[in-house]
Amino acid sequence: MSAKISFISLGCDKNLIDSEIMLGLIDEEGYTITHDDSEADIIIINSCGFIMEANQEAIDKVLEMADYKLNGCCRGLIVTGCMAQRYKDEIFDALPEVDAVVGTGDFEKIGEVIKRLLQGERNVKLVTDKNHIIDEKNSFRRIVTTTGGFSYLKIAEGCDNHCTYCTIPSLRGRYRSRTVSSLVKEAEILAKKGVKELILIAQDTSLYGVDIYGEKSLHKLLRALSQIEDIKWLRILYCYPENITDELMEEIANNKKVLHYLDMPIQHSEDRILRLMGRRSSRDGLNSIIGRLRAKIPDICLRTTLITGFPTETEEEFKALCEFINEVGFDRLGVFTYSAEDGTPAARMEGQIPEEVKAERKEYILSLQKSISARICQGFIGRELEVIVEGKLESEENIYCSRSYRDCYEIDGFVFFESGEELMAGDICNIKITEAGDYDLIGERIEDHEFTK
Repeated sequence: MSAKISFISLGCDKNLIDSEIMLGLIDEEGYTITHDDSEADIIIINSCGFIMEANQEAIDKVLEMADYKLNGCCRGLIVTGCMAQRYKDEIFDALPEVDAVVGTGDFEKIGEVIKRLLQGERNVKLVTDKNHIIDEKNSFRRIVTTTGGFSYLKIAEGCDNHCTYCTIPSLRGRYRSRTVSSLVKEAEILAKKGVKELILIAQDTSLYGVDIYGEKSLHKLLRALSQIEDIKWLRILYCYPENITDELMEEIANNKKVLHYLDMPIQHSEDRILRLMGRRSSRDGLNSIIGRLRAKIPDICLRTTLITGFPTETEEEFKALCEFINEVGFDRLGVFTYSAEDGTPAARMEGQIPEEVKAERKEYILSLQKSISARICQGFIGRELEVIVEGKLESEENIYCSRSYRDCYEIDGFVFFESGEELMAGDICNIKITEAGDYDLIGERIEDHEFTK
């Protein structure tokens, strides 16, 4: 049965992997993938439902796409992903525009759902086991949608941490690692498609392997992936500080393909708030692991994320958090205001903080981090960095945008440079830094220079 399918992926990079797998399955079943929503017979929205803002974005997109039922070719609107899982029993009543709902453990059956809608069926609900383990062969069928020579590699699904503010365990199920062999095979397939940088992701990458190998095995996975010749960079995101092992630090320090970059979401620095959050770290513990990382890997780029306005957070605790940020000097830092999510223990806590206070605290930390980042960037003037090219700026002749080991796609800064030679996205070259901004660097290309990590 021929049909045109358009696909919209919302939310995080982990959701994007699911979208790419669905695109691969749709393509294999003979459907035509279109980027023009107005000509699509079926429109699929892979939703995020992590926080209220994400739910609202998904709802707005549903209403926008529903217009193509009247002014386009749309014969069916499918919602998949976390919002579908979270509100599986409410979506059809709240959003009658939706024709099918597919849960986080059922997206591999997307072809079946499309077929049912094309045959005229409506109110199709396929939400069964959130702990479903994906068929690894479907991961190998991914259609990569990222550009610039990189791709994400999801090494595990679900989460066992049960932080009091988080809905992920209820949406994505228990922690489930993939095998080293399946991840290596997928990485080899990605390398043949031109991928040079792999960004390892999971809800908590530091726990990789505990469930299937009986021990934390991220360092072993990194070693295996680094054997793939065409993969040049390995980057680690979402690594919880309390689970970082000596073996992992050794691998980062000594494996030439593992970037000296670590995303380590701490959420807060103060012990009382960390306990209320259900986190297992402490301020002393954070200072210890950060100190050890910097001693072992002096040029490591540390990224973190924080939550402001968690229930009962006092002004004194917020000031202490700011002092901690100043003392540590994170290279990269993101901030979210606390969101009270239905069904989470934190949403039932007394002492909820007013929204305006959360926002003020967030803006203060961002201002603080801007100064820290500018100071760190200044320290790179005169240094040489290896970069991966993202592309040429449309507004400037011969000016290229690139990322160094310090810059993860979409969330960090850039390195800008001029080149008379035409470069392609994914090319790797060497840059001498000549100027620095608050978050970005500017440099000049070094020709015929052998870079040493």
